[in-house]
Amino acid sequence: MADTSNQAWLARSQAAVWHPCTQMQHHAQTGSPTHLPLVPIARGQGAWLYDFDGRRYLDGISSWWTNLFGHANPRINAALKAQLETLEHVMLAGFTHQPVVELSERLSALTGGALGHAFYASDGASATEIALKMSFHYWRNVGRPEKAEFLCLAGSYHGETVGALAVTDVALFKDAYAPLVRAATVVPSPDFRLAEAGESPADVARRAAAALAEHLEKHGANIAALIVEPLVQGAAGMAMYDPEYLRLARELCDRHEVHLICDEIAVGCGRTGSFFAHEQAEIRPDLMCLSKGISGGYLPLSIVLCSDTIYAAFLDDSVSRAFLHSHSYTGNPLACRAALATLDIFAADDVIAGNRRKAEQIAAALAPLAGHPQVEHLRQRGMISAFDVTTDDPYFSRKFYRAALDNEALIRPIGNTVYLMPPYIVSDAEIAHLGQAIGAALNTALHHG
Repeated sequence: MADTSNQAWLARSQAAVWHPCTQMQHHAQTGSPTHLPLVPIARGQGAWLYDFDGRRYLDGISSWWTNLFGHANPRINAALKAQLETLEHVMLAGFTHQPVVELSERLSALTGGALGHAFYASDGASATEIALKMSFHYWRNVGRPEKAEFLCLAGSYHGETVGALAVTDVALFKDAYAPLVRAATVVPSPDFRLAEAGESPADVARRAAAALAEHLEKHGANIAALIVEPLVQGAAGMAMYDPEYLRLARELCDRHEVHLICDEIAVGCGRTGSFFAHEQAEIRPDLMCLSKGISGGYLPLSIVLCSDTIYAAFLDDSVSRAFLHSHSYTGNPLACRAALATLDIFAADDVIAGNRRKAEQIAAALAPLAGHPQVEHLRQRGMISAFDVTTDDPYFSRKFYRAALDNEALIRPIGNTVYLMPPYIVSDAEIAHLGQAIGAALNTALHHG
């Protein structure tokens, strides 16, 4: 009988699998402060993950921000099983199918019809690339080829493919590949941690918007689009900002004829307290990117929604004026069916209202940390909570991660920022468990790591 222990799967994985965003040497350095434990997962159930030796871990980060309604969700499972019996895949070039049509219609309806056309891909970085290409190609199609440059926020993250890196301002991801990248211009972030004495979050937003206005006054004729992560910049350390910035950015983009791209890959699907984060600013973008939670965390799927104006600019007898982007699994029926099942749960369970109560429970569970001498900027936006830890220890994040696992919780800091982004089905008892695990892991990482 084959060995199904953790150690057996660890050995096989380390020999054969190259893990993403990982220095593989760190998995092998047991006992070193740089060590990152590789955790073999046998199964998932609800908010929990279980390894092959029976240990469990509460998924406090929704498996890289994707899982909305728990692992092995029976309603999503049932929808996928039914879809398997009818159609697993068909090319979307020249063909169509029920799940992709229904999903496109429902997403358009969620934008009030403002973004009426859906283009499909597999992952967030691909969605970013599609949105950038659509904007660039739009301006060429309407006779404005000089509008070919892009703007992004300081600290922004929009993916790790070459095109997405152009609008990503995180050195760890970008520097190694800089010679390949046609970099965008970076404008100040409205991150309210940057507040000067006496400034409110809205003041910081207005100050950042003023810098954007100054840049557009000088260079707007050459700018195709501004891309933003609405309200929360994830990889920047859960940098949160006031909706005022989005309102002002929308006005400025309209004034200078610049597309506004909202990257809702991480913050969409209810994460910030509304289904789309940009709704809290009462605006609509010209292009919107979705991925991660849209399929409930089940299957790779990303979508770019665009306005009628952008879509119409590509209609022509000439193929060269068509939008030229594709991949083999575009609009895969199984992934679309998982997304439809996810939207069904939102509608049936009044998830947004339920999340508001759970967000209050999360705030209460983390409130004791506000008085910790090494914790600052304890903050929350909907179901996303975070705080920063003041420490000079270069291995803090790894020590915290290991200590959290020892306390039955999957919580993986971004540098010195500890954050929570749990599945929406997390119970009050599980929220309390996460709060306790964070407190214990923080103590271990700072004093006993």
